[in-house]
Amino acid sequence: MTLNDRLDRPLRDLRISVTDRCNFRCVYCMPREVFGPDYQFLERDELLTYEEIARVTRVLVGLGVEKVRITGGEPLVRRDLDRLIAAIRAIPGVRDLTLTTNGSLLRAQAKRLAAAGLQRVTVSLDSLDDAVFRAMNDAGVGVATVLDGIAAAREAGLWPIKVNAVVKRGLNDHTVVDLARHFRGTGIIVRFIEFMDVGTTNGWRLDHVVTGREIVEMIGREFPLEPAEANYRGEVAQRWRYVDGAGEIGVITSISQPFCGDCTRLRLSPEGQLYTCLFGAKGHDLRGLLRSGASDAEVEAFVASVWRGRSDRYSEERTEATAGLPKVEMSHIGG
Repeated sequence: MTLNDRLDRPLRDLRISVTDRCNFRCVYCMPREVFGPDYQFLERDELLTYEEIARVTRVLVGLGVEKVRITGGEPLVRRDLDRLIAAIRAIPGVRDLTLTTNGSLLRAQAKRLAAAGLQRVTVSLDSLDDAVFRAMNDAGVGVATVLDGIAAAREAGLWPIKVNAVVKRGLNDHTVVDLARHFRGTGIIVRFIEFMDVGTTNGWRLDHVVTGREIVEMIGREFPLEPAEANYRGEVAQRWRYVDGAGEIGVITSISQPFCGDCTRLRLSPEGQLYTCLFGAKGHDLRGLLRSGASDAEVEAFVASVWRGRSDRYSEERTEATAGLPKVEMSHIGG
């Protein structure tokens, strides 16, 4: 089944945030001054159960979803995540099942996740400079821990691996080339992400954005690059190949070159709200429907009506005024 929104974009991807909690306090996502000891996270009974998530996923596969990504918060802080992975992997029609993580807990869980059916991972690593990385994650976690998590994922057969790096001017932009150099030739793709105005707590300013073009130029001066074709419609990152054949990088340019026109992603929050845009201000309550005894057909009809009514294109419409509007936090809904 093909389900299109008002801008003729099909539903293909489901991003499931399983928790609003994280063991990092990254300055661009969960600044400690906001997400401190007194911050009220969701209570356990507010979270969708794994059974509820699997049910929703099964219904959405019937509406055209092929790719499922598990996110957070940090998804690996939620107990027994491999149970959810196994349940989703058993759903016919799920072609790609992946997870985004900060990597700090991967060494302990990679084999179990792979055995449950997880196919690949994306790991966040914003710098190889240990002092810079510790300043950015504000949790005392060093680069070595994340690199070890990446190694564990590779050993477990979670492949291909992608590394995401958010680039913020004046904070880690001077370490971009080092990150590219480290993973060049390894088969691991580094994707550099423009600092985005997701949520309302990260102090976003336009002059903090290092554009994808700048990033490509920085790396290209040392390692010549050439553009590569997208792998599929709706691919988030622009691909750039090393001219000498040593692999590729990606740049995610939500600020400088928005890609709303090909967005095929629906997001499910930990407490069961559907969001049709990463920059959405208001979700659609799916948990209430699930817990009221609704049938699968009723759940399907609800989701279909939400997607058919979708016209979001925040990044294409962004102005100084819209950048300050209330939006769901990235730590709540995932990337």
